[in-house]
Amino acid sequence: MNGKDILILGIETSCDETAASVVKNGREVLSNIISSQIDIHTLYGGVVPEIASRKHIERINYVIEEALNKAHTALEEIDAIGVTYGPGLVGALLVGVAEAKAIAYAAGKPLVGVHHIEGHISANYIEHPDLEPPFLCLVVSGGHTHLVVVKDYGTYEVIGKTRDDAAGEAFDKVARAIGLGYPGGPKVDRLAKEGREDAIDFPRASVEHAPFDFSFSGLKSAVLNYLNMCQMKGVEINTKDIAASFQKSIVDSLTVRAMLACKEYNMKKFAIAGGVASNSAIRAAFEKECEKHKIKFYRPSPVFCTDNAAMIGTAAYYEYMAGTRHGWDLNAVPNLKLGER
Repeated sequence: MNGKDILILGIETSCDETAASVVKNGREVLSNIISSQIDIHTLYGGVVPEIASRKHIERINYVIEEALNKAHTALEEIDAIGVTYGPGLVGALLVGVAEAKAIAYAAGKPLVGVHHIEGHISANYIEHPDLEPPFLCLVVSGGHTHLVVVKDYGTYEVIGKTRDDAAGEAFDKVARAIGLGYPGGPKVDRLAKEGREDAIDFPRASVEHAPFDFSFSGLKSAVLNYLNMCQMKGVEINTKDIAASFQKSIVDSLTVRAMLACKEYNMKKFAIAGGVASNSAIRAAFEKECEKHKIKFYRPSPVFCTDNAAMIGTAAYYEYMAGTRHGWDLNAVPNLKLGER
């Protein structure tokens, strides 16, 4: 780098957060602006894609301007524009991609498309200067549950993923079923603290011949069946115990597979990422398991777990340094697989 600082403007609009960030040298966050739509979507019990897209259009210019101002950085000083181009909601992604292309074209800056999951993994670099590949990362969010071997910056091997519901999706569905509403994850986390995690024996599903894959739809069905049984028999429903027991099942499923994968791949560094990685029970369980197995444990602060642009700026920095550049034909890819270009 010849001593020159590299500044990346990161843009993230894959779901319902409009976010922009300025990141220096891939590790230092100069600004991280997030405009959340959670209040609007709570009214509907989940994210409404059409509304999300419209709100991104309304807010994106303001959010980018705010990110540059807070970082005390002019657009001329930015070295590249990084933007999430998949996976995510196609309409929401298109807003960010179109904006990034327009800015890159007008300012004469390189354009770097970033995979959303790569962003989540890269969030760990922000607060952990000692973390470098290779390491194992568990990405747990509303749409994804992936076990990923991070071989190098920008080089990934997905060794396990969910066969049905993602962990975050299961949290949302169970939260709705027990009357907590949206968003489910934080509400279940809070309620579970007041319940007994061994009160109800919910299943821990495994996938035959795929030891690192996850399955949560059976767990979700088991909770719904338990609720129906209680109603039919006139048994009082203890939502605190249900939340705690359900959460314990998810925690066990995640920790068992992750520790098995660390052993199998001889990994002594393990990281978590994604919105569900801010769950206090999951963080505590991994802290304990990693200590037991003498594995160094990394996790981002909760603000960098949920969707944000700092993680996109960080991922874009490493892609930029590796020579990744995208043309004006960059498009939103809602089902983009990790490792695809």
